[in-house]
Amino acid sequence: MLRKKTMAAVTLALLLAAAGFAVYSSDWFQKKYFYPFPYRSKVFQYAAAYEVDPFLIAAVIRTESKFVAVARSPKGAMGLMQMMPETGRWVAEQVGREDFRPELLNDPEVSIRFGAWYLASLKKEFKGNEILMLAAYNGGRGNVSQWMRQLGWGADFREIDKIPYRETKEYVGKVLFARERYRELYGQ
Repeated sequence: MLRKKTMAAVTLALLLAAAGFAVYSSDWFQKKYFYPFPYRSKVFQYAAAYEVDPFLIAAVIRTESKFVAVARSPKGAMGLMQMMPETGRWVAEQVGREDFRPELLNDPEVSIRFGAWYLASLKKEFKGNEILMLAAYNGGRGNVSQWMRQLGWGADFREIDKIPYRETKEYVGKVLFARERYRELYGQ
């Protein structure tokens, strides 16, 4: 009798675990809870305008701010794409936005536009190498240029684990993983 109850309990537990896993791994659950994509039209608009992968932009936003428009880092980075006000001011000059104030980085459209433009400038500087682009987005373009000189990295650099800053190494890995998930969930 006890053995039958135990087997029934084990069977029920396995069925519940399987059902839970099916829900957890479903596209619906993943989109709703792990990889949402608010501001999709703006991401695609500025991705097209600046020739940047829209799923890379979505992955940067997810990693930087989890799509919280007014996110602010302890270091002072602001908005969806967590841009520093000084960088925002510089990007505003480059794109001809004369009315820049740091608070504008909390506007989703401004954050996405400036972030997409900045990613495009890094893409050009690092000859399309997404690992170097993302390392520069997180750790600074000057640091990445210095690593390239000191460590002999070329435009074909692919070894994420060689990035000297742990935070930047982890950031690049997270963004690239998230980009693939966005492609799988929202791509054609």
